[in-house]
Amino acid sequence: VQLQASGGGLVQAGGSLRLSCAASGRTFSSYGMGWFRQAPGKERESVVAISGSGISTYYTDSVKGRFTISRDNAKNTVTLQMYSLKPEDTAVYYCAASADWGARRYGYEYSYWGQGTQVTVSS
Repeated sequence: VQLQASGGGLVQAGGSLRLSCAASGRTFSSYGMGWFRQAPGKERESVVAISGSGISTYYTDSVKGRFTISRDNAKNTVTLQMYSLKPEDTAVYYCAASADWGARRYGYEYSYWGQGTQVTVSS
């Protein structure tokens, strides 16, 4: 599986951004998908995840109510819609695919990673 993330940018606090991840391969629906982020000087953290069917999701506490993950298995894409962005959301965001079908929250559960996309939220 090859993953291509896009959609990052610079936005003011309170603004919105939408990240997209396009995946190659014919069995996209069998992969759990996730978004992770890494801020300068910090460890990578799990942000959101979604199961292969799209029914199950996971959100880290800091983004609940502000971020929404969705997927379109017909188009092999997963989208992260981010609202009410805060400066602390600033990070490089990575999409990842897990051979496990569920909504997995840990990085070690993911085998495939896209290149990062920078999200910068100014105060």
